[in-house]
Amino acid sequence: MVTWRSKKQDVSRSNAEAEYRVMAHINYEMMWLKNLLLEFGFRHLGPMSIFYDNQFAIYIAQNQEFQERTKHIEVDCHLVRDAWTKKVISLSFTPSSKQLADLLTKTASPKVFSVLYSKLGMVDNYAPA
Repeated sequence: MVTWRSKKQDVSRSNAEAEYRVMAHINYEMMWLKNLLLEFGFRHLGPMSIFYDNQFAIYIAQNQEFQERTKHIEVDCHLVRDAWTKKVISLSFTPSSKQLADLLTKTASPKVFSVLYSKLGMVDNYAPA
């Protein structure tokens, strides 16, 4: 499932901070969706998977000791680390070339574009038959 929301963001001091904030927002969204599905009677056992394309943000979330370079990240962003520790979420690295949602937000090489485009299942109505 892919969700997309546009919102004015605060200015981050580093790329890692920006990526980690995004991961925290993803976590909030996933918890909301999980609660919504529970209200509809669906139960999900095990952690919810987050496929993310920034290895450093995943490393920050999984490493309890790595804080000297992340002092400027606000306390609420550590929700991700707590959720990972409690096995509510699982974090997996997925390169940008395999992130289907990146097709809608980033530029891609023609090869990556055609692979991701074909995964969308879209058909060109104007292509010659």
